[in-house]
Amino acid sequence: MLALIAGQPAFAQAQDRPSETYPEIVVTAQQQRAQVTSEGSLGALGERGALESPFNVRNYTSQLILDQQAETLGDVLENDPSVRTTQGFGNQSELFVIRGFPLAGDDVALDGLYGITPRQLVSPELYDRVQVLNGSSAFLFGAAPGGSGLGGGINLIPKRADRTLLRATASYAGDSVFGGNIDLGTRFGADDAFGIRVNGVYRDGDTPIDDERRSVRVAGADFDFRSGPGRFFLDVGYEDQRVYQPRPQVRLANTTLAIPRVPGAYANYAQPWAFTRLRDVYALARAEVDVAPDWTVYLAAGLRDGREDGDYATPTVTNSATGAATQARLFVPREDNNESGQIGVRGKFTVAGTSHAIGVGGTLNLAENRNAFASGGYRTATGGISTTTITNIYAPVAVARPVDLPGTGGDLANPPRASRTEFGSLFVSDTVGLFDDRVLVTGGVRQQNLTVEAFNRVTFGRASRYDRSATTPVVGIVVRPTATLSFYGNRIEGLVQGPTAPVNGTITNPGEVFEPYRTTQYEIGAKLQVRRLTATLALYRTTQPNGYSIATPTTASPAATTFVVDGRQRNQGIELGFNGEPVDWLRVIGGGSINDATLRRTAGGLTDGNDAIGVPDYQVNLGLEVIPPFLRAATVTGRVVHTGRQYLDVTNRQRLDDWTRFDLGLRYILVADDHPVTLRVSAENVANRRYWTSAFGGYLLQGQPRTAKASITVEY
Repeated sequence: MLALIAGQPAFAQAQDRPSETYPEIVVTAQQQRAQVTSEGSLGALGERGALESPFNVRNYTSQLILDQQAETLGDVLENDPSVRTTQGFGNQSELFVIRGFPLAGDDVALDGLYGITPRQLVSPELYDRVQVLNGSSAFLFGAAPGGSGLGGGINLIPKRADRTLLRATASYAGDSVFGGNIDLGTRFGADDAFGIRVNGVYRDGDTPIDDERRSVRVAGADFDFRSGPGRFFLDVGYEDQRVYQPRPQVRLANTTLAIPRVPGAYANYAQPWAFTRLRDVYALARAEVDVAPDWTVYLAAGLRDGREDGDYATPTVTNSATGAATQARLFVPREDNNESGQIGVRGKFTVAGTSHAIGVGGTLNLAENRNAFASGGYRTATGGISTTTITNIYAPVAVARPVDLPGTGGDLANPPRASRTEFGSLFVSDTVGLFDDRVLVTGGVRQQNLTVEAFNRVTFGRASRYDRSATTPVVGIVVRPTATLSFYGNRIEGLVQGPTAPVNGTITNPGEVFEPYRTTQYEIGAKLQVRRLTATLALYRTTQPNGYSIATPTTASPAATTFVVDGRQRNQGIELGFNGEPVDWLRVIGGGSINDATLRRTAGGLTDGNDAIGVPDYQVNLGLEVIPPFLRAATVTGRVVHTGRQYLDVTNRQRLDDWTRFDLGLRYILVADDHPVTLRVSAENVANRRYWTSAFGGYLLQGQPRTAKASITVEY
């Protein structure tokens, strides 16, 4: 029974200590469950250990998600010094900035497949691991269909039934968000061939931000069959996420304005009718068959049906001193239908003392997006209709919900097709092992074809079509002078669909699709594993075309902007990470990064050498967990998140100050009737500091206020 509770080798270690009582063994086993690991899936290259991989990979486990009471992917990635979480263009979607480049929700992979993951807000409780890959990945996973991911990728690994489990958690988050989740799993049948894992999540209530309310309903299940040489999996999931009166981002009317003073930590300058509703249903099937010793054939296919509705109102500050602003409005209904698949074979053999790990396969991603939009529609005092209304970020002015103005945004009740993409690829790779695999040399190539179509929302005709092919190679090397140390290097390319101009009330070219482009990344680094601690050091350089919005005011629309792709953005930097337990009573999670993001080859050279928008000079995330010697059942947690200065505009006139946030927490483990019961309390941003957390994309995003969380987990 105790083995089922522990589920980790740590139990065996604890059992060897005769001085410990039975409850102490249970507590020790719970505390030693891994929160971060450094091995992981490299797509076309398969699973690789930390010291065998020519890339920088981290896995944040389901135990970390549970212990840190994470509610979104962004909460999980607060541990990563190479990642910052912001929001999409004017809406409530989480946008991840890795090595200074964006990763949109459309390009978060699920078990190696693009297009299946819920695209805007994702509850992490359904997943066993949140895997972060730093760097480009066009060869490893194929081109990301959403047009992002050049700085890194995220791959979610579903929970699977490895043992009998019944875990129930009740949770609270300020101001009054109550809920919980349940995690059930078991294996049955001859030799436990069948497995089922079921997860459910529910949360609802007011957040610490004034008048903001969130509701989350999530359910997922994994079914598997493992017998002989075959393994078969089916994952299904449902997410319903709703946010009412969400605090919006803020824009500045022009580059001559100073960065405004940050409103109160709890302040909300949203309109009362603003909302986001997201609904996603997905399914993913995978089969793996060992056709010979060390040779496996695999096949996977998945689909997602998504629906989004949102009414947004982004303030545009016109006077930084007073906070006076105009507020545009955008209503967007959207539907997505995506399919994705992959097939391949992996194998190993040795010839003349040289090992080879071969991979051959292909992928296909299909996506169709239907959306419409309406802007403006504010009623004036004289009975007219205006595209904007007057407000103030320090003293918001509530107005009635606008009417939907007719225009070029399409049928709101039946959104028309806006875009369709078809990404296909074939790949082959070989990792050659020399000197008893102390030197691993990887070479591979992926032939990719990207077809992107955009459609007029009113005439339904095709507005543009791009059909491009590209060959994206990869070269990697790992040298292991000792069993605990490795050095690595890689050259890998990125290939993405060109950016799409944001759809909002101020953009003059909403929905314009730009041509695909490719980038090249160079990286060298080192990894060290000592006891249960992994340390990594990486130096990298990546360049990509730069897309951003520029002000193009008119008399009729003074806040008008146009989305352009102008010049190139070169990001180069250094990353240092520590994850694990250097001693039994201490756990370290985090590190630091330095990023020099510079604009090059801009129009007329006017902004050459300037810093790119929204990319901090440096970032530090450092978390510590300490088990006090006088209270062995407790774990005291603390985390500091520090972000350096960043710019809001390409002229570098508008600079955000650096900021620091502190988090504190406590976990305590009880043993009730031989079962562990874990109590957790924490506070994020304990100083309740108010700050602009991000300027990415030319939008100011305010940091979250002090947020208290508490939960209790009972496990059988």
